[in-house]
Amino acid sequence: MSIQRIFHIQPGTDGGTERFMITLAQGFAERGITQGFAIRPGRSWAGEIAPLGAVSEGQFLRRTPGGLWSLWRLQRMIRAWRPDAIMAWRAPAARLVPRIGGVAKIVRLGDFPRHARHFVGLDAVVCNNPSIARHVAGLGWAGETPVISNFVRASAAAAVSRNALDTPEDAFVICGAGRFTRGKGFDLLIDAVARLPDAWLWLIGDGPEGDALRRQTATLGLEGRVRFAGWRADPTEIIAAADAFVLPSRNEPLGNALLEAWGAGVPSVATRTDGPIWYATDGQDCLLVQIDDAQAITDALGRLMASPDLRVRLAQSARATLAQRFSRDAVIDSYLATFDRLQRAQQ
Repeated sequence: MSIQRIFHIQPGTDGGTERFMITLAQGFAERGITQGFAIRPGRSWAGEIAPLGAVSEGQFLRRTPGGLWSLWRLQRMIRAWRPDAIMAWRAPAARLVPRIGGVAKIVRLGDFPRHARHFVGLDAVVCNNPSIARHVAGLGWAGETPVISNFVRASAAAAVSRNALDTPEDAFVICGAGRFTRGKGFDLLIDAVARLPDAWLWLIGDGPEGDALRRQTATLGLEGRVRFAGWRADPTEIIAAADAFVLPSRNEPLGNALLEAWGAGVPSVATRTDGPIWYATDGQDCLLVQIDDAQAITDALGRLMASPDLRVRLAQSARATLAQRFSRDAVIDSYLATFDRLQRAQQ
């Protein structure tokens, strides 16, 4: 394997994509890969990548004199750094990749881009599920679209106590995690829990819909049994303490948080979005429900609350699916093999 130096361009904020970049970069580091990173200033997770390589901070995507200067400095620095591979995270970051010969240049996508203009000059668009690959081809991208999915980071953190989130020990706790955006559907989950008077809800994350979700909670009179846990670098310490996990998304290309729940051994409910319907089997490793249907979420959760046997069976099958389809070594190997092949094609 000739890939020894990988540079990441990650202008994201706080979400599943950022968590997976950290997880993948840690895996690369264990393989002896030297890495560099370009990120926005003030990221809460910057300390997690600092031990893995040099970190450059800047507002590289801003079309201002300062932003253009930062971009020029970034691309100059990347050239001097002499990477074997450059990996952009999210579609807009792809246009920051310098056009350097003899270097594997990709963007990794975990959602659906609006157009393919950013991808000019890349060698491949790596997609984390087949539906994104089909979408990218439909936009007119004629290059490679290898599908390489995610793996779940191993967590050494113990599950939090119910007391840490001011929740009774005997409560049935439902958990959701992700960016607080409309597409994630947390308003549906709050509505669903409102119909389950014996259930409590923990929400992990932050985002632009946070205030609206808190107002909704207050309007429904749920402040006593809904807890907002904030952004967590390792959400599994909270997920693992719950009795059930819900991915209520209206649009979900993969669903990192669902895979994390599977890894934590927590039975789950998910909407029939692109990610879950690709890898989950209804009634076997997950309960799948229609999109944008709070009552369907309520009904599925009611089934879990009523049947400890169902919860155990779903959790066991989910862990088996995770091990079979989302192996850590297989994902890392696929990335390194893809980089190696793309680099060799230019020689």
